[in-house]
Order: sequence, then structure tokens, then C-alpha cells
Amino acid sequence: MIPRPPGALPLVGHLVPFLRDPLAFLRSLPRHGDLVQVRLGPVSAVVVCDLELTRQVLREDRVFDKGGFLFERIRDFAGNGLVTCPHADHRRQRRYVQPAFRAERMGQYAEVMDREARRLAASWHDGRQIDLTAELSLTAGRSLVATLFTQLPFTGLQETVDDFVLLIGGSYRRMLLPHRLNRIPLPANRRYAAARARLARLVDGVVTAYRAAPDDRGDLVSMLVTADENGQMLTSAEITDQVMTIFAAGFDTIANSTVWALHLLAQHPRIADRVRAEADAAEVAQPAGSVEGLELTGRVIREAIRLYSPGWLLTRLTTTDTRLGGHTLPEGTAIVYSPYLLHRQPQHFPDPDRFDPDRWLDAHPQRGPFIGFGAGPRRCVGEQFGLTESTLLLATIMRTWRLAPVPGTTVREVPLATLRPGPVWMRPTRRRDPGRPDPGRPDPGRPDPGHSDPDHTAAAR
Repeated sequence: MIPRPPGALPLVGHLVPFLRDPLAFLRSLPRHGDLVQVRLGPVSAVVVCDLELTRQVLREDRVFDKGGFLFERIRDFAGNGLVTCPHADHRRQRRYVQPAFRAERMGQYAEVMDREARRLAASWHDGRQIDLTAELSLTAGRSLVATLFTQLPFTGLQETVDDFVLLIGGSYRRMLLPHRLNRIPLPANRRYAAARARLARLVDGVVTAYRAAPDDRGDLVSMLVTADENGQMLTSAEITDQVMTIFAAGFDTIANSTVWALHLLAQHPRIADRVRAEADAAEVAQPAGSVEGLELTGRVIREAIRLYSPGWLLTRLTTTDTRLGGHTLPEGTAIVYSPYLLHRQPQHFPDPDRFDPDRWLDAHPQRGPFIGFGAGPRRCVGEQFGLTESTLLLATIMRTWRLAPVPGTTVREVPLATLRPGPVWMRPTRRRDPGRPDPGRPDPGRPDPGHSDPDHTAAAR
């Protein structure tokens, strides 16, 4: 019998400790077993606390299909897109979407990402407080529009980003409520419905415009509109679902991982100095948009994702009776797994709460498993896209600014459908190191030697 953690209450089960601190609740579960049965209000689920069992779930996507209480709510606004669709639709959809993320397109995308990162860095002012979460969300949205959805309007982009943030948060809050409560015209439900309706009108209009002039512009939507597989083309509704899915998944995870990286570097100045020195050198040695020479910067992003996995809680649904970890799970069992939980287990990452980007050096003894982008057949199609943009954003900001937390403010984890940072208030100071030119000038000048410190792993938690 699958063990249950203590403390369940009548009717609501473990909902109270989960709502009070869902991340702490998750991290308490492995002591009860590799599989743990929990009840969260109306929902019962089996939480997988073991890495190898999680890999089995991710590998056997026909048996452990996309579904469960989280993805059911995400489908409310994202539809049947690549991230949310069941196994039966996934391979066909991936064949349509995959070409937009092939390696040969990354160079073109990276140039746009670099331009948007420089636009962001140039918009800040010395000493003026900024909310990194809001700033990076808008920039990631601009990059997505400019690379994958070129006919989406920049006008109103802030409202579009805000609407997606509302839906991402709303889907999490709605996932544990009885469906009938989500239909009551309460203020939160009305805001959710209004945001969903605005986005549906926007994306439907864009897809209609593409269909009226079905030329391949080299972006995702035009590829979807013109794609023909043995005489079978995607419908307008299917294309709309892909746009909604990829936009929601793309801007939010990219922005979050970059903000968490900046937050961590602000707490660890020795590592921050190494990142600045690397970014300075790469600016001189590499063309705009290149991530070559930014190996440490990339490891910082990966370590930020390890510590603050955007998909902190994910669900699957068994499609048949099956065995997992020595237990029989009947068809229709809700499965929960958590990259956040697995990435912080000491058997995989010694001293797991410590920020150490050099864990990701080849052959490093503390290099553990990484499922920040999933694994198996449903591994994220945009993994390289996201890592490239986050790396370029981080390098551009670090070579241009020093960021200091605003006194009296705190940064908190906000676990919604993704693990968002709450407002991260920083005060930027433009770098004026000896030998560096004004970052606003086109001539990159000489790199700053930085202040590399060999004791870079002595980071406080």
C-alpha cells in the first residue's frame, strides 16, 4: 500500500499544509517513501519522490499521459497545444512545431534576442528602482513576438503579458477547486475569463491574417499555416492552440530563470564578478547574438533553473493499470512529480540549497540529474531557444549594470503554474570600470579583467 503522510484532515486531506507552503510540503514527502499518496481537497494523487521512478514516468508517455489536475486547467486557456496535448496527438504536433526550433534557426533568433536584451539594458537609469520580474517578462515577450510570431503586434504587448501571467496564476489556483466553483461569476473568475477572451481574440486575429497571406515568413505561425503533411494541414484552432501554448510557456520560463539568476548573483558577488569578466571578453571576441564564450553564464542559468525549476509541480494521468515502484496504479491515477523536489535532494546534489554554477562542469563530482526541461519523448522542444535567450539576457545585463537589492525588500518564491519570483526590486548602477567605454556606444572597447576569485563555491545559502 502506498504510504500517506500524516496530518490529513477530513474532507480537505493535506490541502492546508500544501496551501500554506507547497514547496516545504513537497520536500517533506520523500521521508515517507518513493511514492506517496496525498489528498488535496477534491483531488487525490500519487507523488513520485524518486528520480528513477520519475524517469520511468517521463519515458513511458503512453502510459503516463499528459493530464491530471494541473494540465486540465492549463488546457482551459492553452487548448490542445504541444505542451498539453495527449500522447495520441503529440508526435504529429511535434512534427509541425519542431522545424521552428532547429539549430540552423538559432543564429537568426539569437540576433533578435541580443537586440532585445540591449534594448532592455539601455532603458534603465542609474539609481532608479526596477522590478526585474516585470522588466524581464516584457522583454521575453518582445523576443518571442519578434522571433516566432512576427505578426503579433508589439502594441498592447504589456497587456498581453499581463493577461498570460493572470492565466498562469489562475490555472494554479483553479486546479484544486471543484469545477462548479470556477464557473461562479466571482471577481477572480471574471478577470480570468476576460483575460482568456482578450488573448483568444488577439491570437485568432493573427492566425486569420496569416491564413489570408499564407507565405512562409520564417516564423512559427507561417510555418504552421503552410505546413502540409501528406495533404493534411493544421486547422486554425490547432494553430491558435500552439501559439497560446508556446507564448505562455516561452516568455514566462525565460523571464523567471533569468530573474532568479540575477537574484542569486546579487547575493554572490564573487561569482557575479566572474560572469562580468566572461561577458566582457565574449563581447569583444564574438559577434552579437553568439553564446560562445559564455560557458559560466550558461551554467549560472542552469543552476538557477535547478534551484527554482519553473515547472516545479507537474502532473500526468495513467491511461491503463500499471506498475510503478512495486505498486499497482489503476487507470486514471493522477501522478505528481516535481523537478524542484528532485533537484534539491542531497543524494543527487550534495549541499543542494547552495548556489554553485560549477556543479555543471563536465565530470564535476556534484553534477546531478537535470530535468528542468523534462525528459523522454515530451522533453521541451524549445529548450535551446530558452537557454540561449536567458544566457544572452544575463550576459548583457551583467556587462552593463551592477544590480543591488533595494533595502527593505525581500524576494519570495511564488509557486503558481510556474515558480515565479515575486517582485524583485533592484537598483542598477551603470558600470564605469577603468578601461571600459560607455556601454551605450557601439564600440565595445576592451574587456574588463573582472575580479575572479577561486573561492567561487563558498556561496551562502
